[in-house]
Amino acid sequence: MNAVWLVFKEHFKNFYLIKRLAEFQLRLSNHSNYLGMAWELLNPGLQIAVYWFVFGLGMRSNAPHDGVPFIYWLIVGISMWFFVNQGVLEGTKAIASKYNHVAKMNFPLSIIPTYIVFSRFYGHIGLLAIVMVICYFAGYHPSIYTVQLLLYVPYAFILTAAISLVTSTLGVLIRDTQMAMQAFMRIVFFVSSILIVPPKGIVTDVMQLNPVYFLAESYRAAILYKDWYFISHWELAVYNIAIVIVLFIVGSILHVKYRDHFADFM
Repeated sequence: MNAVWLVFKEHFKNFYLIKRLAEFQLRLSNHSNYLGMAWELLNPGLQIAVYWFVFGLGMRSNAPHDGVPFIYWLIVGISMWFFVNQGVLEGTKAIASKYNHVAKMNFPLSIIPTYIVFSRFYGHIGLLAIVMVICYFAGYHPSIYTVQLLLYVPYAFILTAAISLVTSTLGVLIRDTQMAMQAFMRIVFFVSSILIVPPKGIVTDVMQLNPVYFLAESYRAAILYKDWYFISHWELAVYNIAIVIVLFIVGSILHVKYRDHFADFM
């Protein structure tokens, strides 16, 4: 468990550095675009419009889901996906792409995937704020249940960072990891409740093993359904907490074991 403590300590001691690097990375990612950081919101908006047109108007004839108009059900459930997807994919290649910049420095390598994920977290907060404003004008006003977002939003970040800690190390050791994660994240998207929730049964039971399912449904419970989701589905909440703990432990062990040899794999 020394590896776990070491990685945790590096993150705790360098929190301010993570924040500063995340802000720099966010500006760097958008500095050559005419619209700059506006793309952090425009790109998700365009994708949501396509999903609503195909799955809402096309397949469902804009029928409501559990009494909620499909468009609001969709935007709340998908609001965290753009962050999780981008965070995992960019976090996977973080060490491989940034290692040469810090190789000759006494730099805590474990924070590289974390600050890359953090750079995408700002866009998620902005998109979530816009989604809540849209829902407000649709009659879904903030309530005591909205406080749950103070649990679910940090969980989305911690989950994404934990996954990236594992995949960023694998991305150095096995270069095919980046392509494999792109394919895997497409599967994760469709095997979740973002676009459709099947009737109760074996399919739903399998989908609930996907942490993105928990995030989509918990966001909807906080904003649309007025339900204490982590209480009414406490088994699912415990399962998802366990996933994060396991990912962080495995990621820490892998990272500490191989980081002194990253130069040999680059």
